[in-house]
Parts: sequence; structure tokens; C-alpha cells
Amino acid sequence: MKKQVEASLKAAFGRMVLWGLLAVLAWPGAALATGSFVNWENPHVHPLDMTPDGRKLLAVNTADNRLMVFELASHDREPRLKASIPVGLEPVSVRARSNSEAWVVNHISDSVSIVDLNTLNVVATVPTDDEPADVVFAGAPRRAFITCSQANTVLVVDPNHPMRPPQRVPLAGEDPRALAVSPDSRKVYVAIFESGNRSTVLGGGGTLPGLFPPNVVSDPSGPYGGINPPPNAGSSFSPAINPALPPPPPGPLVVKKNASGRWMDDNAHDWTELVSGANAAASGRLVGWDLPDRDLAIIDTATLSVTYATGLMNLNMALAVHPSGAVTVVGTDATNEVRFEPVVNGRFLRVELAWVDPGQAQRLALWDLNPHLTYTTPTIPVAERRKSIGDPRGIAWNAQGTRGYVAGMGSNNVVVVSATGQRVTQVDVGEGPTGLVMDDRRGQLYVLNRFDASLSVVGLREHREKARVPFFDPTPSVIKVGRKHLYDTRKNSGLGHVACGSCHVDGRMDKLAWDLGDPAGEMFSLEGQNAGMGIPILVPGFGPVHPMKGPMTTQTLQDIIGKEALHWRGDRNGLEDFNPAFVRLQGAPVMLTAAEMQQFEDFLATLTFPPNPFRNLDNSLPTNLPLPGRFSTGRFSPAGQPLPNGNAVNGLAIFRPPRLLDLGLVACSTCHTLPTGLGADKLWDDTQSQYVPFPVGPNGEHHTALVTTDGSTNVVFKVAQLRNLYEKEGMELTQQASTAGFGFSHHGAVDSLARFLSNPVFLLMNDQEVADMVAFLLAFSGSDLPHGDASNMLEPPGPDSKDSHAAVGRQITLSSAWMSSEQSARVDAFLALADSGKVGLVVKGRQGGAARGYTYVGGGDFQSDRASQRVSAAMLRTLASPGNELTWTVVPKGTERRIGVDQDEDGVLDRDDRDCSLAEDGSSL
Repeated sequence: MKKQVEASLKAAFGRMVLWGLLAVLAWPGAALATGSFVNWENPHVHPLDMTPDGRKLLAVNTADNRLMVFELASHDREPRLKASIPVGLEPVSVRARSNSEAWVVNHISDSVSIVDLNTLNVVATVPTDDEPADVVFAGAPRRAFITCSQANTVLVVDPNHPMRPPQRVPLAGEDPRALAVSPDSRKVYVAIFESGNRSTVLGGGGTLPGLFPPNVVSDPSGPYGGINPPPNAGSSFSPAINPALPPPPPGPLVVKKNASGRWMDDNAHDWTELVSGANAAASGRLVGWDLPDRDLAIIDTATLSVTYATGLMNLNMALAVHPSGAVTVVGTDATNEVRFEPVVNGRFLRVELAWVDPGQAQRLALWDLNPHLTYTTPTIPVAERRKSIGDPRGIAWNAQGTRGYVAGMGSNNVVVVSATGQRVTQVDVGEGPTGLVMDDRRGQLYVLNRFDASLSVVGLREHREKARVPFFDPTPSVIKVGRKHLYDTRKNSGLGHVACGSCHVDGRMDKLAWDLGDPAGEMFSLEGQNAGMGIPILVPGFGPVHPMKGPMTTQTLQDIIGKEALHWRGDRNGLEDFNPAFVRLQGAPVMLTAAEMQQFEDFLATLTFPPNPFRNLDNSLPTNLPLPGRFSTGRFSPAGQPLPNGNAVNGLAIFRPPRLLDLGLVACSTCHTLPTGLGADKLWDDTQSQYVPFPVGPNGEHHTALVTTDGSTNVVFKVAQLRNLYEKEGMELTQQASTAGFGFSHHGAVDSLARFLSNPVFLLMNDQEVADMVAFLLAFSGSDLPHGDASNMLEPPGPDSKDSHAAVGRQITLSSAWMSSEQSARVDAFLALADSGKVGLVVKGRQGGAARGYTYVGGGDFQSDRASQRVSAAMLRTLASPGNELTWTVVPKGTERRIGVDQDEDGVLDRDDRDCSLAEDGSSL
């Protein structure tokens, strides 16, 4: 018997080696995959659910683009993985519609996968608006409600006919994500992620006459009689101004609407008359202008009408319905109206739980989830710090409503609260907990640990982690090792509740502006640090920068590495120059070590921009893009009439030389170089009469060009990249209500792209030219844009862009060999894109009861997940049938082998791997 087992093992090993060699020989290019993982760093919204019968636990595996199905047995047995089902790219939410059907929301694919839990296959793929986030089922008849976060819409879909056109509910809020349903199924609740906190910015500084925004902070009719910057502590500054400093430059100011509706600054001075009162025009606003704080949308499932609850947080991260019917929301609330780094150090936000009466759309209570913090000091002892919760991403209640559970993604714990929001205890779990599911029947709580790639099983009686079940995660180690430096609130802050990711949320931004200057600081010289592009009239030369820098909007961290210098002022030579902020801004007792900073930098270097929603499927620029008022503010008409449709191709022609500024001698692309919009990576050398490389930093980075945008003082700003401009819209000063308090430019005081393009410094523009430029800037994603020409001094070349082709993630599920003309055209388009070499293409599904995968290798052929088998695209079109559905997905170039046929990248293709071991039902093949 022993010899037979040994012989079987040898034979199996031999087959594995043979199949591995066949896989290598069958695959064009190198044997080992490189660049096979793209990190979009998309957040979980509702990543864990349980079927109504309590027999299956459903979890998204975002990194692996799959839905995991776990079997649940007795309370003393760990969840057992039954299946891992390919869905779309970046699944972030899952909901069980029934015991046999689950809906999975795919953030990058802009789709929802409908999964049959009996056949373990995707049976339909529902297209959505841009960046879907969550789905619930509600109403009579029961319908699916899907949030689309970037589009600010909720789609209403008939689940019995999911491919029919949906109804669309627009929301007056930025970035709707998490969903919940009332106990009677008559209401759907939507958490507005970037709802703001009733703060906005007033224009200030040495603005040239006629430019926007008006310099209202220096207005003599203001509460300080025109003193700019105004003091923040009575008639003085705290900390006191360093007497060695020159006078600080004038600048904008952040104000916040209080409970009485008055617009106040951090020194208790009232700016209401200049914001919404009779003199609102002085700040560029309409009389009566408002910034409604819409935190929770309440949708009537019968009429689809919407009301809003206010007064919660500026980042509403997760919600759940308490058994009483109240809605509970967790998130963070920033105090960005408070100025100066020494003042806000370690204390610039609160982690909170809100209790809302949905019937009255009224907040009933708001609790700080860190009641042990007094916020009187930036640092506390480690033992106290470990009690804190940071970056809350999930909430659940037990059936009795006596205990609530909040997942702290940044603090790696689950906090237990009472029905009145009081802290009871906490449980440490894996790294990055996001999803929570209550299992009252078994007395357990299941926790999905995103960064740890595991499930924690927490006993509800003893409130301790009983088991931790790991699952497969293809995330490269460079991401796993460095990610904690963005999110870890315990290690990287003095109070245990904040981290870099508190403002740079998920590597992006919080859509706020912060004044993190320091009156007690020193002047900082840029000499020898930054190379500059000489622009006569605009650039008088690079003098030292003042430590009182005024409000500046949070910038995205996507694709910043290799694009140094950093920061709005370009005063940070590299990421390592931000290390002191761990102590001075976050209150941490020590800075990161050099090795940890390198880990952080290596992680940030993986962050990639998602597909641009305004590009065509082939990634070309749109030529007839509708521009509603939310993008253009109606060319400053109070009626908010939109601009004409925009032609981005014409906008690109306007963007390039010779067209704008300085009587046609300089173009937009002279500074905002293509393809990123950043400063040039080459510099014009008058002594050589040619462009030469910018000075190279210690990590091989180019130091980008800087220009000034201030007409009275030498205030220097780095040329801004333009690839996420569509994420910054929402500020509306020519309409009565705005969904955002901050817009474009470094301080966020310019409310729209159309406004920016209408400044007199541009030699544009009639309405059509403005519309064309707006369309181009919305579609500005970097890829497939022309590079600058080093021989043309008006258009120097810029650095490459780390972004995604517009088709990446697009899907179609076929359930029959017969295809409609629309389906056939979509498959043809996918194949043509893959043949172009810009994207990859995979097909996944079940055939004959077995999970199968196919990757397009060109020439009309697909490599299957058996090394010895190839199949033509024509044949693959005919294989789909009910129970054998096949889903075609466009993937980033370089990822197609891993996603399609070699999940673990071990060189042995997936079906060969399975054929060597056991069938999925546990029997020998």
C-alpha cells in the first residue's frame, strides 16, 4: 500500500512538472508573470453577508476578483470554503438575495454579478453607472437598489428582469456608497461618503483684479477689517508668530456653518454676511447661498422620492438599521476649520456613531466612539492608545439591539457598544477589518479582514476571537508590507485614532481643505531643491516659502511616486520629507524608520488611477459629451443652464500650443505637460538651446516645474496633475445650494472648471470652446494622450501616467450560444481591443460542472486553463448555455494570465492544478 501511495505521488508530481513546462512553453513571453497585479486600492463597502437560512457566508475577495462561499455548520466549527467564484474586477460588496442567489458589486467593472449559489457561477452581469458601491433589495414589488458612487446615482433594477433599463435616482450628495433597508422594506437608506462638514473656503491672497475668487478675506467690511491672515486666538496667533519671520502672505480662510446657521471661523468671528447674506457677492456667492449637510439619503421605495438627514459626519462610512428602526451611521468628522499644525496635532478628527430617526430625517444622538480621549494632548500612553478605534468601515447589531459592533479598519479591532452608544469592550482581530455579519443563531460574529486576507470568528458571549480563517490573496508583498503606513492608526498616531489615510482616504482625498501652516515656523528655501520653468510675468523667481501657507486641499496619493517634488508648494523633495508629519501632525511618538519610509513609498508607487468614466470604450476622447450644470455651473448663470455638449478632441487642440496665455507664447501644455498634467521631466537649457533632463533625485525621481499663481507675492506652487479633476466637482457658487464646500485650485476656492477657464488670463473663450476644454479636462486620464515634444519649447514632455484603459473591467455574460447583435458587437469590440495590445481579455465560467478559465493570446485564440488546450474565439462563443454561462471581462494588460488561467502564478494552470488534486466535490478526478 505504501509503495502504491509513493508511486501515485511520484506520478502526480511528474504530471505537475510536465504541465508546468507545457504552460511555460504554451505561453508567449516570459515564464514568470510580471506586473500581474494592479492596485486601485478601492474600499470595501459591504463585503460580507449571510444567506437567509444561515447556511452560507458570502465574502468578496477584492484582490482576486472573486466571491467566496463559505459553509457554516455548528458553532464550534470554522467556516469552510466551498467555492471561489470569479466575478468582476474589484468586488466591494455582496448581498444574498435568497438562499440560492447573490449579487456582487464590482467597483472597477461598473457592474453587478448575479451568482447562482447552486451552480456556483455568474448567470448574469448587470451594467451600472460609474463606480458602483453597494446593493440592497427593498420595496413591493422587491427591487434592487444600487449606489453608483462617482455618478451620484442610485439605480433601481427589477431583479426578475435585471437586464432591462434601470430607473435612475439622482442624489444631491457626493459619493453615495453604503446602503441599508428599513424593517418594513419601504425605505432605503444611503450613506453619503463625502458629504462634507458644512465647511467652505473664502478667497483671499493677492488675487489679480478680475480673477476668481474675490479676495473677500481682505475686504474691509469683513469681521477683521481686512486683516489677512486674521488671528486665530482673539487678537493674537496661537502659536505666536516667530518674530524672525517676514509678514505672512495673505490667503484664503476656511469657515464653517454652526448649528445656528452662521458661518464662523476658528476664532469665533462671523462671516455670514459675506457668505450667504446681503454682501455674499463679495465672496463670489449668491445671496442665500447654502451648503446643505446631506449625510443620509432616505429613498421612498414606492415613489423614489428622496429626503435627507443632516448633522452626521463628513465621511459617512457604514450604516446599519437598529432593531428599533433607527438608522445608525459610523464615520469620521474632521475639524478642518481649525488652523495650524501645532494646534490640530493628533486631534484633527473624531470617530463617531450617529443615531438617526428616519421618520423625521433627524439626528437623535451623536457619540464619540473614543470616549477615553480628551483631545487635550496629541499623545497618550500606548495602553490607552490601544483602546482607540480608527477608520470605522462596518457596523452591525445583535437581534435584540443591545449590542452593536463597529469594525476599525485602521485600528485592527472591533469595538462593542451598548444600545446607547457607550463603549462596552473591544476585540482585536486581523489587519484591516471591514465587513461584519451577526450570527445570533450560533452566537458568533464574522469579521472580514481585508488586509490580512482572513475571516475572524468572534464569540459573542466571551467577546474574543475564537478562530481566524485565512484565504487566498494574490496581493504582492510590497503592498501588504507598506499598506499599514497609510492606515495604521495605533502605530502612526499619538491617540490611536488617526493616520495618513484619515485625510488621504483610501489613498485619495477627503474633499476638504486644511490650513496646516505654523506661525512659529521658519522660512524654507527652495534653492537647490526644485527646478523651475521660467515664465516671464508669472514667475519672479523662487524665493523661500513662508511657514504660514494658508488652506490647501487634500491631494490624491495615486501615482505620486516618481513625480517629485511633492506637496502643493513643491517644498517636499520626496516622501521622506513628510516623515516629521507623523509626529508633528499625527502626534506619533516617533517617526518611521528609513526602512519603513521606503516600505511606504514602495506601496504608494503601486497606486493606480481607475478607468476614466468619460472616455470611450477604446479609450479615445469623447466628441459629444453632455455637460450638466454640476460640471459647468451654467457659465455663471444663476439659472444653472448647462454648457453645450463638449468635444474633448477639440479641447485637446486648444490645450496644446500655440493658443493660451502670454499672447500665444505659452500653452496649457507648457506647464501642465502631457500626458499627466504635471510639470515637465525635461527642462529648457538656454546655454545648450535644448531641453535637458530635470535634476534626478536619490530615488531616480524628476523634480517637477513650479509656477506662481499669485500676483502680489512670490507664492510658489507645483504644477498640478489633472487626472482626477472629475472627482473635484460639486462646489456651486452660482446656484443656491452646493454639494461641496471646496472645488478646484490649490485652495479649492474655484467652484468649477468652466469658472477656471473663464478667467481673463486665458485668451479663450466662447461657450463652445469652454465646453470643449471642460470635456477634455474631465476625460484627462493620461493614457493615450500625446507626449510633449522635447524639440518644442512650448510643449515639453512630461512623465508617464499610471492609469487604466477605459475598457478595463467591462464585462458581458453569455448564457446561450445564440447572441444578439448587441452582444456580438460587444464581444467583437473586446477582441479588437485585446488585439490592439492595450488590454487583456479573459473568459470565466463553468463548463460541464467544472470551473474553467480562458485567456486571449491573440490571433483569434484563447489559452484554456489546461496547458494542452487552446480554443478559438469563434468556438468559445458557442459554448455558453444555461448552467454553463461564460463571462467575458477586459482586464489590464499583463494581468490576463493570472486572472484567466493561473490564479496562484505557480506556472501550473488552474485546471491542471485541480486535475492533480481533488475535484471540487471532494472526490478523486
